[in-house]
Amino acid sequence: MALENPISRTTGGTAPGRRAMLRGSLAASAALSLPALSGAAPSHALGGRPRAKWGVQAGDVTSSSGLVWVRSDRRARMVVETSATESFRKARRWTGPVLAPDTDFTGVTPLHSLPAGEQVFYRVTLADPDDPRRTGKPVHGTFRTAPDGRRHDVRFLWSGDLAGQGWGINPDRGGYTIFEEMRGLDPDFFLNSGDTIYADSPIEEKVALPDGSVWRNVTTEEKAKVAETLGEFRGNFRYNRLDASMRRFQAQVPSIVQWDDHDVLNNWYPGEILDDDRYQVKDVDTLSARSLRAFSEYHPLTTLPATDRDGRVYRVVRHGPLLDVFLLDMRTYRNANSPGTQRHDRQGIMGEAQLRWLKKALSRSRAVWKVIAADMPLGLAVPDGEADFEGVAQTDPGAPLGRELQLAELLRHIKRERITGTVWFTTDVHYTSAQHYDPSRAAFKDFEPFWEFVSGPLNAGGFPALELDRTFGPAQPFVKAPKKANTPPTEGGQYFGQVDIDAGSGELTVRLRGQGGAVLYTKVLQPGRVGQ
Repeated sequence: MALENPISRTTGGTAPGRRAMLRGSLAASAALSLPALSGAAPSHALGGRPRAKWGVQAGDVTSSSGLVWVRSDRRARMVVETSATESFRKARRWTGPVLAPDTDFTGVTPLHSLPAGEQVFYRVTLADPDDPRRTGKPVHGTFRTAPDGRRHDVRFLWSGDLAGQGWGINPDRGGYTIFEEMRGLDPDFFLNSGDTIYADSPIEEKVALPDGSVWRNVTTEEKAKVAETLGEFRGNFRYNRLDASMRRFQAQVPSIVQWDDHDVLNNWYPGEILDDDRYQVKDVDTLSARSLRAFSEYHPLTTLPATDRDGRVYRVVRHGPLLDVFLLDMRTYRNANSPGTQRHDRQGIMGEAQLRWLKKALSRSRAVWKVIAADMPLGLAVPDGEADFEGVAQTDPGAPLGRELQLAELLRHIKRERITGTVWFTTDVHYTSAQHYDPSRAAFKDFEPFWEFVSGPLNAGGFPALELDRTFGPAQPFVKAPKKANTPPTEGGQYFGQVDIDAGSGELTVRLRGQGGAVLYTKVLQPGRVGQ
């Protein structure tokens, strides 16, 4: 059901939010009955009319454009209507694609020439392509376009890591209830920082908890094993959309999505050959290509439509004069995981082409704040086995080595180009923390101080804090992490972050939140200032 009193745009309170009017048709549309667990879309032999049982989602929304996603239960034409009012007076009509088996009956319709800084209501109708008069019940959604001036404050949330380590949709707990908490904060968008699925984590019907009780999961055929086929990857993305709270959230809050390792499998890198008895397909490049295709089918991304296999995940999404969001892909172009001690490393964790793009895009940005969304943290040493490392850091506190060389090059560029307002946001490690990097504490000194904030998971196991690598001089004023690995969600440890940008002052406030609503840590940053 819809929240009775959405939290206002403050740190607390119960004043009605600007989307309170959506408790009617939007809430009803998003709270559809549980979709059929089978992923196979039926043929016309089903009879009836096309249905959008997996809800709707908007993505990559700017001041004048956005994408709307839907999945049908059969072949259907996607039709979108938009309006400034929930009554759909003076609606605009957008004819979308025919949803067919080649995209698993998913589709995206691009919207353009939208009014800046305004609430947009939309509804998606699925029509029989052979008889347009036969239509399904419309499914409703909404989003707010970015402002074209400094007229409105900006709020976004970020987190990641959903349904990991076997902790899936638990009906006894109401499913993914953290999405209701995030929806109540009424954000302009949600930055999904990766691990949108756990393709390598099967979901079992029951999991024993440390206190002797039992965690129950909704289960599906595709989640009974590790994902290898295209159909199994698609089934992983469908699984999360079985959750009513997530569908309500997606109908109200547009997303900006990136991917990370568990969208394919743990700690993967290009060219890897698996030594894992759970997999018949050992070639990771084959698995990642299948995952990327399913990822493109189940998320609305401007750079990676399902029809463009050569598209990319990394991109910039502009949110008015206050904010540009730079989405990185630290997975697709990396070199092999290693001890990270090489003195020359052009490929690094981003690849040369992506690094060139990022440097140029940052230099061209005129936004007050430049959020760099990294799917992996910078200074936290994430191990891969006994001797290798998964991320940028590798615990050596001296001069940059291995993948650190790319980060050093980027930080040097930011300093020399006098680029202000860069802040890093990430997830991946299944706890929450804040890191401040300062050359006065660092072995590498040719950069300006900056902040990195970590949050997550949304519904996965919690893990202990990792060692800080001192190469870039991090201090860690806040960290909250469990003491043991794979702490179940019943013991807490689920986190998301909140960012507010004041339109008048340009001040950016970060709040690290735990499930249950508590603000665990707050940091206020001033625009254009270095060394903070």
